[in-house]
Amino acid sequence: MKVIKILCLLTKTRFSFSKINALMESWVPILASALKTSLGDVNVIVTDWLLQANMNYPNRPRTLGQVRKFYQFPAEKVHLIGYSLGAHVSGFAGSCLGGRGKIGQITGLDPAGPMFEGMAASDRLSPDDALFVDAIHTYTQERMGLSVGIKQAVAHVDFYPNGGDFQPGCHPFQSLMEHIQTVKCAHERSVYLFIDSLLNKDKQILPYRCSDDNAFEKGTCLDCRKNKCNTLGYNVRRVRSVTGKKLNHKTRSHMPYKLYHYQFRIQFVNQIEKTEPTLTISLTGTKEDSPEMPITFIEEISGNKTYTFLITLDSDVGDLMMLKFRWEGSVVNNMWSNMQTFNPWSSGGMRPKLTVGKICVKAGETQNRTTFCAQTSDGIYIRPSQENVFLRCEENAQKQRRRKTHVS
Repeated sequence: MKVIKILCLLTKTRFSFSKINALMESWVPILASALKTSLGDVNVIVTDWLLQANMNYPNRPRTLGQVRKFYQFPAEKVHLIGYSLGAHVSGFAGSCLGGRGKIGQITGLDPAGPMFEGMAASDRLSPDDALFVDAIHTYTQERMGLSVGIKQAVAHVDFYPNGGDFQPGCHPFQSLMEHIQTVKCAHERSVYLFIDSLLNKDKQILPYRCSDDNAFEKGTCLDCRKNKCNTLGYNVRRVRSVTGKKLNHKTRSHMPYKLYHYQFRIQFVNQIEKTEPTLTISLTGTKEDSPEMPITFIEEISGNKTYTFLITLDSDVGDLMMLKFRWEGSVVNNMWSNMQTFNPWSSGGMRPKLTVGKICVKAGETQNRTTFCAQTSDGIYIRPSQENVFLRCEENAQKQRRRKTHVS
């Protein structure tokens, strides 16, 4: 039987209003119930440290780190789950074991930032505190030089949902009460992401290791080779490294939080005139169709160049079979298109267009790559206010069939 212990029920914010404290604690029974329901053969221990929470802020974690003396059990079977300040409490509890052996796992849910950011490993949660340490960072947005959640990596694997600074669905605040609700929403999102991993086992979130946010937004980080991706939440793979890993991913604004990630690569060729088109695409898979999604170019399209984007979908569309393009033309382009339609002698040669060289889409969750070919010979030319259809290239389909046959 694996022993799971939940520490630190209060947020690190120092509000004295009992009503607000009650709001901050509402997730505790939900998490405890999710652990018991999902895992079954476990002991869940909730530690109430309300009295100690009123101590001077910097001294709270070290005092509470002594809770390990309460219980007698094999340290390697213990999984401490600490939220906010409780993440550092869990770290101190782990470091206090001394010669008894290390705790099996510590999960830090948006570890607190103030008084811990930039501190030495011995003064905060760190990979040294357990055999495996993971952390979920959900509110690292700075205000007046401080962030509620710690920005720096503090674990063997650090997850940064939506970049870690803010979370979808947590609206900007205008008043003090709205500020409190915003903090609660973004800070506690780490808790509900963990709960989500227990309740929605068929929708496990798969974050990816990435060098920076810009590279992630281009979709260039959707790589699972050499442990470059991992599972967020309870089912995280215990992959330890000397330098640690920082992983990024996108989520929905509500549970289940999982989004499906795709890298979209499109090559334009022989583009003489510079243009800034507004394109929308939709994907058709073996399971369902996706809605239309806008593609935004941050620079003008010219010459021969490949552009990459990150696309996310709420649901799994299955194996990709078809892609549709639409150039949302301007008023001028629409008028020109109508004139060409009513002019039977027009060849359409002067109409603005984009010439597609190659389209490739990589699915992050399956790691499958799909190449698309124009449905017609003229389909490589994308013009304003027209829809172009690209089908899965037959060569690509044959390769995947051979791969599946070989595996089976």
